[in-house]
Amino acid sequence: MLGDQSREEIARLLRAAGQQPDEKLDLARTAVLLAALEKAHEPLERYFHHLSLLERDAAELVERHGGIDTLDERVTLINSLLYDRYGYDGDHESYDDLQNADLMRVIDRRRGLPVALGILYLQIARSQHWPAEGLAFPGHFLIRMECGAERAILDPFNKGQRRHPSELRELLKAMVGVDAELSPDHYAPASGRDVLLRLQNNRKLRLLREHQGETALTVVEGMLMIAPDTPTLWRESALLHLHHENIRSAISALEQFLKLAQDDRRRAEVQQLLQRLRRRMN
Repeated sequence: MLGDQSREEIARLLRAAGQQPDEKLDLARTAVLLAALEKAHEPLERYFHHLSLLERDAAELVERHGGIDTLDERVTLINSLLYDRYGYDGDHESYDDLQNADLMRVIDRRRGLPVALGILYLQIARSQHWPAEGLAFPGHFLIRMECGAERAILDPFNKGQRRHPSELRELLKAMVGVDAELSPDHYAPASGRDVLLRLQNNRKLRLLREHQGETALTVVEGMLMIAPDTPTLWRESALLHLHHENIRSAISALEQFLKLAQDDRRRAEVQQLLQRLRRRMN
């Protein structure tokens, strides 16, 4: 997984990741590969080396302290490593910059979105076998860490600050609207695959806003490599292909959507579109 990789080799590695069970997904390295799809032949070695350094430095700090036994100690160690030693921080000044959802550029700049920084945070925690997971909190990615009976919700965008229920309520209202209230769904764990899709979705939406449809299609193709059984991605892929007059690819993607989305309310709409496209090909 090192060195100068062709797009075909990157795609092969991503498809292999897509076959992995969720608990075995290497989040940060897969996120680097997803970013590399748009930058074929850019050397990846230094990015993987940086991730290895984060993991190695965490292990050395644990050993130096003779073990880390409490949640406070674990959070302090990761925060000191990620934010103090390596200088990472949320990009508060240019939040919508495309680079903030590209883990290669996040590593270069030491700035990123909550979910990008969250992936690095999770990578360090999991390298030490510390229970940590992303949350399905809307609009602002958060992490939950546990140690025995202790647990904390952390904000990777703001240097790993703990977020208490009152702060989460305010954050939710800022993200969703003043009428929003916290519910158990907001504390639900996100799978590793969902975390990666959330990162890529941020990039896709920014690209579409900037009318970079072809690059957005590359992002969706990468998402499909790691989550090939996600019907909505096949539909998005079809619509982007159609926008670029890739009719055969659009038809193939719509067929895959129909195969996977047996109960989706959009089936009839997709079937009608598919029929129209097939007529165009005749």
